[in-house]
Formats: sequence, structure tokens, C-alpha cells
Amino acid sequence: MTDNIAAGSPASGLSSPGDGYLGDPAVRAEWDRRYAERQQLWSGKPNGVLVAELAGLTPGRVLDVGCGEGADAVWLARGGWDVTALEVSGVALERAAGHARDAGLAIHWVHAALTEAVLPPASFDLVSAQYPALLRTPDAAAERTLLAAVAPGGVLLFVHHAGMDTQQTHDSGFDPDDYVWPSMVADLLDDDWEIEVDEQRPRLAPEGGAGAHHTEDRVLRVRRLR
Repeated sequence: MTDNIAAGSPASGLSSPGDGYLGDPAVRAEWDRRYAERQQLWSGKPNGVLVAELAGLTPGRVLDVGCGEGADAVWLARGGWDVTALEVSGVALERAAGHARDAGLAIHWVHAALTEAVLPPASFDLVSAQYPALLRTPDAAAERTLLAAVAPGGVLLFVHHAGMDTQQTHDSGFDPDDYVWPSMVADLLDDDWEIEVDEQRPRLAPEGGAGAHHTEDRVLRVRRLR
């Protein structure tokens, strides 16, 4: 069983998840604070779109982007996938690693921001990004990193809450212009990619957990042809 949390290799131990973190310390601190406020932030069940879209796919190597408390990663590992799970929050990774340990599952944990992580290029049969909080940059770094991680013949599944990209800036400070949405990934696709799904649909939401009030999903599923 793998119980490591690392930025680029499985060298860092579970006891010090902050060691070797690659990314903005302020982002890590903010997400650590959010997770620390509640004993469990999410439902503990895999995301509905992930379950639905993986039907019929042969398990291979998967990158779980923004794995949170590990529900998707654990579900994927149970299904025979070789899972690499990436997260900025050390608090969340501690919980995720505990769930995997309790289930006797081997998962490689990466404590890093997506754009700072050391990931093997073009090597994942599935890249799963379920409602990720990916910060937008002028060079589209996050979008390009997602696409670059997909192996030829592999799939990127990017899911977000429908309509959030057009909301007004909240008093809480949420500004949709700060984040990456599925349409931004779709805009970067060339002839090396095939769009298999690009649609809005009712959300298959697990009961409980933060975000349960969202009722519609935007689903982008694309396949790398070469």
C-alpha cells in the first residue's frame, strides 16, 4: 500500500504533508482552513458524472485533479485504476490517505498545485477534474497542463457547476473570471482531440456535503487521438 504524499515523487511521508508542497502557500492555507472548519467537507461518495462517464472504460492510469478527501480516488482504485491524486490542501490529503489506508488501497498522493506538480507528460489514460478550483492565467497554464497529461487514446473529463462562469462577483470575493471553466479547455482543442461530450445536464449529486445545492453540471469529455 502506498501511503505517501509528495510533490513530485513518493519521498515525503504522510506525517508531514506540507513538506515539499509545490504551489502558492496562500492557496494551500486557504484550502486547509476550509477543510479544517469541518470534520468532513464533502459527501464521501464519488461524483455522479465520474461514475456515469466511466462506464465501459478499461481501467488504466488516472490523474484525479483536486482530489479533496479522496472519494473519487478511492472509488477509482477499487475499480482497478492506477490512481495519482493531486490536491493543494494537506488537511484534505491526510483524510484521503486515511480513507485509502482503511480500504487497503494503493494511491499515489501529490501535494501540489496542478501547474506546479511534476507529472509525467502524456501518460494518463484518464484525467478527471471534478469541479476544480483552477486559477486562470494569461497563458492558460492550467488548461494546457490538463491536456498535456492525457495519453494518446486517453480521456479528459472536466466537470463543473453550470452557470458559475457567468455569475456576478460575490461579496465573498468569488469572481468567475479568476477560474478555469470547461469552455476554456474546449477552446484550446485542435485536430489531435475529439469532443465526445460537451453539454449541460442535471447533476447526479451525492447526498450531503458542500456544493449539494448545485443542480446542473457542465460536462466536457474529450479524447486525445494522437
